[in-house]
Amino acid sequence: MGVSGRVLVLGGTGEARRLAAALVADGVDVASSLAGRVTAPVLPAGEVRVGGFGGVDGLAAWLDARAVRAVVDATHPFAATMTASAAAATGAVGIPLLRLHRPGWVAQADDDWRWVDGLGEAADAVQGFGSVFLTTGRQGLGAFAGLTAHCLVRSVDPPSPPLPARTTIVLARGPFTVADELELLRRHAVEVVVTKDSGGAMTAAKLTAARELGLPVVLVRRPPLPPGVPTVATVDEALAWVHDAVGPRRA
Repeated sequence: MGVSGRVLVLGGTGEARRLAAALVADGVDVASSLAGRVTAPVLPAGEVRVGGFGGVDGLAAWLDARAVRAVVDATHPFAATMTASAAAATGAVGIPLLRLHRPGWVAQADDDWRWVDGLGEAADAVQGFGSVFLTTGRQGLGAFAGLTAHCLVRSVDPPSPPLPARTTIVLARGPFTVADELELLRRHAVEVVVTKDSGGAMTAAKLTAARELGLPVVLVRRPPLPPGVPTVATVDEALAWVHDAVGPRRA
C-alpha cells in the first residue's frame, strides 16, 4: 500500500539509496536530493534532483511548493550544513523530519585510534609522520596543505588545491576489501591513517587493515546533530517511520 503525499529523501549515501528503493517499491511518491559534489553519482530509484536548494529559505519554499509531507535526512554523517538546514526548513513549514544516521565505528582491543574534533586537529596529530593516508574526502584537504610528509589521498573525484606538496592521488569508489587496503598501505609505506568517523561497512576495511599492520588511525569526530530531531540507525526503521508519519493512501 502506498502513502499519501510526497516524501523527500536527502541522500547521497547507500542508506538513502536503499530507502528510496524501498519507498518506490511501496508505491511512495518519493524524491531524492543529491548535493551534486560527485561527478557521476550512483542514482537512487525514483525522482532525483541534483544541487542545492538555496539555503533554509530555498528548501522551505521547495517543500511547500511540492506539497512534501515528510523529509528523511539520510545525508552523510558529516553533512552538517544540510542537516541543520533540513531541521530549520521543516520546522518553518511544519512537516516532520527524521534523521537516518548510521552508527559510528567502534574500536577493537588492538586499535590505536586517536580522536580529534576537526581536520585542523587531524593535521596537527600527524605531524612527524613520514607517510600519511588521507581518506577524509576531497573537501577540506587544504587543512593538510602544510604537511611535509608524503600524503596518499583517496577520493571519488580529483581534489582541488591546495594540497600537500608531496601528494599521490588515488581515484576510487568503495567498497574496498581488506586485501585491497593492505596492499595499498604496504605499497605506499603508510605510517598513519586519517579518516572521518563515517561509520558503515563500505569504507571500514581500512580500519581492519590498519589494525593488522599496527598503524595508528586519526579519526575526526562527527558534528553534533540538531536537537529535537528523531533519529534512527537503519533503513527499516526509517521506512516504518515514513509510513507512520505520512499514513496510508486513501482509495
